[in-house]
Amino acid sequence: MRENAIKARIAAGKPVLNAWCSIASSHVAEAIAHQGVDSVTIDLQHGAIDFAAAFQMLQGVSTSPAVPLARVPWNEPSIMSKVLDAGAFGIICPMIETQAEAEAFVAACRYPPQGSRSYGPNRVSFYAGPDYARHANREILLLAQIETRRAVENVNAILSVPGLDGIYVGPGDLSLSYGAAPSMSPTDPVVLKAMGEVRERARATGLIAAIHTDGAATARRRFEEGFQFCSLPTDVRLLIDAVRAAVHTAKSTVP
Repeated sequence: MRENAIKARIAAGKPVLNAWCSIASSHVAEAIAHQGVDSVTIDLQHGAIDFAAAFQMLQGVSTSPAVPLARVPWNEPSIMSKVLDAGAFGIICPMIETQAEAEAFVAACRYPPQGSRSYGPNRVSFYAGPDYARHANREILLLAQIETRRAVENVNAILSVPGLDGIYVGPGDLSLSYGAAPSMSPTDPVVLKAMGEVRERARATGLIAAIHTDGAATARRRFEEGFQFCSLPTDVRLLIDAVRAAVHTAKSTVP
């Protein structure tokens, strides 16, 4: 089976920079995947992407060295199974708040005896190799998204779930949960403290500490703080920022 380069990089002490796709376009996903990022996440939760589009986007990402990932809409087994069968090499599951929810997430994504995932590898057998079923439980990356006060309070129990590879902090919802304005680069001290506690607990248990950011500068800062996996803003946000900057530059030169 093809090695999951994310796990290999983190095991070697190297950071993972992840791109984030919310536009339902295989062309966009493919283009982004070829820009030097370590992985690309296809967002089926907040992105304008259904399964058919995600399938084609996974094909696009697979033309590059970047690892294809997906964020599913919710902790629901059928969509996890479908995106894994389609070639996702990892799942980010939103709004995990308890040990039981983390256990359900892992069970849906691991083959027996570790879990209850149904066998039907579909496209992933082409991408990963004919021995996929034998090694999938080892290579597939599973990150539970921690984005509420309740999840922070239960983080030790969540991290204790066998088969979970790490946590993924969602700063926007986490900020809202603590009564602060949503932000991908929070400044509220209570939110920052919670983020730090989650990061340190994950690192102490040998699991991956991942987080979403608002850009390259914040990602660098999070890496320096000890997060091992950082996501850049969505493709839509990067597109808006680039067009806005171009418009400002062009118009500012007009007499």
